[in-house]
Amino acid sequence: MPALPKLSPLDLAALLASRVCHDIISPVGAMANGLEVLGEDQGEEMREFAMELIEKSSKSASAKLKFSRLAFGASGSAGAYIDTGEAQEVVEGYMAGEKADYTWTGSRTLAPKNRVKLLLNLVLLALGAVPRGGTLGIEIMGEGDDITCQIKCQGTKARVPSEFVSMLNGEFDEEISAHAVQPYYTILLAEECGLTLSATAEGEDVVLAAR
Repeated sequence: MPALPKLSPLDLAALLASRVCHDIISPVGAMANGLEVLGEDQGEEMREFAMELIEKSSKSASAKLKFSRLAFGASGSAGAYIDTGEAQEVVEGYMAGEKADYTWTGSRTLAPKNRVKLLLNLVLLALGAVPRGGTLGIEIMGEGDDITCQIKCQGTKARVPSEFVSMLNGEFDEEISAHAVQPYYTILLAEECGLTLSATAEGEDVVLAAR
């Protein structure tokens, strides 16, 4: 692992919890706003708007929670395996609320949970590489214990995640914040899996890989 600032287990857990809460607070807040509108009884049109807002926001909150449970949660015992089909399902739900689309290729298989968690965390980094939207080409190679993955990010002004690259190069000497903890955690997962991470530009595309 690159020489990065060290975090205690308690600090890592607290920062990851903050990262998850940041993802969830927006749709939960929108649901609260919708319920407030319903309580004010402002006419049928506003009630329909409020119900649509509540329905959309509840789906988004549920999708983000399911994704976070798999990407950051315990997901069973230390040696647990996860069906990559389940990973694709949570990606499908999460991506429904994002600007980018995705494609998914590779055999469905049972894989070590940390390799699946690593894949999901790379999806989050890939979304940051296409802030204006685009397509994530998610590819799983191999099966079972040996799966690796890569994500090709295509979109307007796709960019290599600079913070992530700095961490990979051991050049990140700032304090790890709730914003930076997700790429930090991704590197920890790769180390645990014995895989090497890369983030490179290929023409106008960006490719993130764990091999």
